[in-house]
Amino acid sequence: MSSKELILASASDRRYQLLNQIGCAPDLVIPADVNEARLIGESPRELVTRLAFLKGEKIFRDHKEAVIVAADTTVALGRRVVGKPKDAAEAEAFLTMLSGRNHRVYTSIYIRYGRSNRQRCIQTRVKFKKLTTLEISNYLDSGEWEGKAGGYAIQGKASAFIISIVGSYTNVVGLPLYETYTMLSGVGYPTSD
Repeated sequence: MSSKELILASASDRRYQLLNQIGCAPDLVIPADVNEARLIGESPRELVTRLAFLKGEKIFRDHKEAVIVAADTTVALGRRVVGKPKDAAEAEAFLTMLSGRNHRVYTSIYIRYGRSNRQRCIQTRVKFKKLTTLEISNYLDSGEWEGKAGGYAIQGKASAFIISIVGSYTNVVGLPLYETYTMLSGVGYPTSD
């Protein structure tokens, strides 16, 4: 058990579960409310890097003694950001765009503890099978698309749509664990007792 308080600056249940999986269960979960609008000309990598930093710094301001873990994830087709769909119609449009194509998932992790901070952006390439109208409709009915970048959850029913993945699987879920574990160690958080 660490004497350092670990705060996850995210409302994502997936990120909480992933941290718990590697023995780094957050003591607190404090979602950081930041404006997530993309800046003009900002690449998907630049977007997630900026947002993870803003989230981490926002929580750090009120919790300077804690270890803060912040992250942001997006799906991209080239420079086009395929974020979280606002409704089923947008989720359908996203899945139709991703159908039969490669896309990239970017997650930036920002860890802050005192004067130490670490940030990395991880990229994973994912290829979807060609989806039928019925497959998309059934997936939309499942509700799994809600709140998910790209409109899908790789750890759920959408796993049947994945032809290949190059890079970190946990990155696509929402938090690349190898890099997070290494970064936590780098700021002095005990990753193994």
